Amino acid sequence: QVQLVESGGGLVPAGGSLRLSCAASGRIFSWYYMGWFRQAPGKEREFVATIRLSGDNTYYTDSVEGRFTASRDNANNTIYLQMNSLKPEDTAVYYCAIKSVSASDSRLDVSYNYWGQGTQVTVSS
Repeated sequence: QVQLVESGGGLVPAGGSLRLSCAASGRIFSWYYMGWFRQAPGKEREFVATIRLSGDNTYYTDSVEGRFTASRDNANNTIYLQMNSLKPEDTAVYYCAIKSVSASDSRLDVSYNYWGQGTQVTVSS
């Protein structure tokens, strides 16, 4: 069993920055991928970024490329999402998730086995 706990959300003006954290506990292996997704009101959950727990594999959706950076601290089983140049359209509940099957598509939420509870990010205009 794996548990994920996000933190770091909040209210920030447009152009500001936030760093989200996701602490993982339980049975985790280096080949696992962790992902960030978000869901805005009235919209479907969408992929934001993914990072493998070993190596340098990261991947971002186009709308956040160059503004968001995913990173990890393996010693503490924690991943981060540094979000810069935030826009009002980034407002959403952000979720971290973990998947154990490397071959599955990291952009699809159905590929992930475990999810955190979510943290609200609100960007004011």
